[in-house]
Amino acid sequence: MSFIFSKRGKRMSWQALGISCMLGLMMILAACGSSGTATGSNSGDNVKATVAAPKDLITGGTLTVGSDTTYPPQEYVDTASGQATGFDVDLITEMGKRMGLKVNVKKANFDTIIDDLSSKRYDVVISAVTINPDRQKKAQFIPYFNAGQSLLVQKGNPDHISSVKDLCGKKVGVQTNTVEFDALTAAKKDCTTAGKPTIALTVLDAQTDVIQLLADKRVDATYQDSPVTDYYLKLNPGQFEIGGAITDQAPEGIVVRKDDTEMFNALKAAYDAVKKDGTYDKLFDKWQLNSAQKVN
Repeated sequence: MSFIFSKRGKRMSWQALGISCMLGLMMILAACGSSGTATGSNSGDNVKATVAAPKDLITGGTLTVGSDTTYPPQEYVDTASGQATGFDVDLITEMGKRMGLKVNVKKANFDTIIDDLSSKRYDVVISAVTINPDRQKKAQFIPYFNAGQSLLVQKGNPDHISSVKDLCGKKVGVQTNTVEFDALTAAKKDCTTAGKPTIALTVLDAQTDVIQLLADKRVDATYQDSPVTDYYLKLNPGQFEIGGAITDQAPEGIVVRKDDTEMFNALKAAYDAVKKDGTYDKLFDKWQLNSAQKVN
């Protein structure tokens, strides 16, 4: 892992060192395979089961959940416990309680996460998956979160980046198989058509690795869902800032196999119960998320 040095010789920036160390530890933990039982939310373990659990589970009494745990604040590995945590993890844990199920979050590769769900590696997926027509051909979705796309740049925005249109000739980091990757692929073609230098993309499997590129100043910007941008900005406001406005707002969904009606109905009922009793709102407060990102 590389550290950032300030422009004044080799005097180390301790803010940069802090985020580099934090990201490095997150990446080490995230690489350890299964994230195990989720750390869960603060509602306690005495929640009454009010929803009939689906019968066709990989492990009886347990909801096996696929999640790319490199995407804070929605899903990541807690450095203290080594367990999966985040808004998405808390939400699915609460849903599991309403069905009387334990929840086991397994680390997934986002690039293949829906295909792995289809092959029954998981009972369900929750991983900030944006709902779009291509994905709806493969799976069913329960909308639970609204997110847009946004750019993260160096503090002071030295390259004056305010939109994807400003990225021609720039180095940009992005996670594979995301809607942002698709948008940047299209933007590269637009740069070429306009006679401008192309976008130099670095495409990585883990979002934590993408952010590390920016921390190490190996890219000029990163492109990801807006809650992720907000998270890293709060983590180190002295190093990063947002490049322009949030664009392309779209719902994210809990992912269920296309033909698994029983699973879908059980999860939808559990989700509705979590919303009705106020737990959904409490989780938004816990993770300091923008209320505009709620699904009504």
